Amino acid sequence: MKPVYLTDSFVWSALGNGNQAQLHALQSSRSGIQLQHLPGCEPVYAACISAEEIDAYTAADFPVDKFTRLERMMLYAIEQVLRRQQVDLASPDTLLILSTTKGNVHLLDAEQAGDFPGERVYLGALARAIGDALHCAHLPLVVSNACISGVLAIIMGSRMLRAGRYRQVVVCGGDLVSQFVVSGFQSLKAVGSGPCRPYDATRDGISLGEAAAALLLTADPPPQGPAIEVLAGASTNDANHISGPSRTGEGLVQAVNQCLHRSGCPAGAIEFISAHGTATLYNDEMESIAFGRTGLEKVPLNSFKGFIGHTLGAAGVTEAALSVLCMQVGMLPPTEGFEQLGVSHPLNVVSVPTKQPIRLCLKTASGFGGCNAAVLFRKEA
Repeated sequence: MKPVYLTDSFVWSALGNGNQAQLHALQSSRSGIQLQHLPGCEPVYAACISAEEIDAYTAADFPVDKFTRLERMMLYAIEQVLRRQQVDLASPDTLLILSTTKGNVHLLDAEQAGDFPGERVYLGALARAIGDALHCAHLPLVVSNACISGVLAIIMGSRMLRAGRYRQVVVCGGDLVSQFVVSGFQSLKAVGSGPCRPYDATRDGISLGEAAAALLLTADPPPQGPAIEVLAGASTNDANHISGPSRTGEGLVQAVNQCLHRSGCPAGAIEFISAHGTATLYNDEMESIAFGRTGLEKVPLNSFKGFIGHTLGAAGVTEAALSVLCMQVGMLPPTEGFEQLGVSHPLNVVSVPTKQPIRLCLKTASGFGGCNAAVLFRKEA
């Protein structure tokens, strides 16, 4: 199987703009979740990026009258990777994949839509706007498959590289917190009363978040530094319920087992798991069952959602990038909000930043409709 490498990344979240801001927050256990007063919503704990911050970084290159807030965030994240790595999306051997669940859905609100046409709310319109701005040779692909979208986009990009269709694939995930999103999760009684507490005994729901993150996948190893290889990935769907996870963890078990089988790595070789960890009662319980069934219950595990919230379609890309950053600096990242294990099966939840080399990292995700995904990263010596 042809190797695929993750050669660069950029993350913009409520923790700050850029990778160093993310690392500093993780190392100091500083969460980006705060009580937010969003238009049309009751006060809610979420991890948001201020409009002023977005304008400060993006307005000069991406005018506010031509690009939506989400488009500007995603364009900015992509541009950071393109400039550092001198990647040209106008080249036929380079593809852009976008990962989002809601896209410009906030434009359904007439006050936020402004002068943008109604069709801008469609994901295809978002892809065309970003593709045209970056002069892409190919219309960007959009992956929108609930909360596994980001991980699935990485898997799809890796497969295209292995098939020889492209030499480089840029993957960008992005989503916003809006009245539409908040009201939807509130209707499911899934939003926590305070900052989320993944796997904790007192957890009572998610904290939403917004982010834009970009990764560069290549068929060639980076010229400098230890390479991060995307060893394998897998996705499954147990079709258990429209919004609830399987009580047996069957879909996640199959995704993890397929990923490990394709990589040739035994479960005992995994050194860190970046799990989904939404802090809902059912998701975290399901994960504890699935990791027990796959023999991973003793592996150090974290959820980033206590730091950045649940960033929906951006989650897989953002959390994969954060995981790789932690691999590069040799740190097991903590699970912000976790104090006492509150699931029925044992898990080795990391509660404080811990210096430790990480060679093999498993990133997992689960989402509505019974979808699950897993991708395995290896840091080469």
